[in-house]
Amino acid sequence: MKSAEIKGLTTEDLQNKLADQVKDYDRMKLTHAVSPLANSSQLRLIRKDIARMKTELRLRELNK
Repeated sequence: MKSAEIKGLTTEDLQNKLADQVKDYDRMKLTHAVSPLANSSQLRLIRKDIARMKTELRLRELNK
């Protein structure tokens, strides 16, 4: 997810997407521990998306 897409979301939508991404990341991490994923770089990409979303939420919190 690009930064421009994240900035276009409402705060509530962003929080929902963040929760979904965290669940997906945890599930993929557990799956990868049991049997390797075909594309393990997905873990890194999801982790970066989570960081982008958290950063945007924090910026919105500080701007209020």
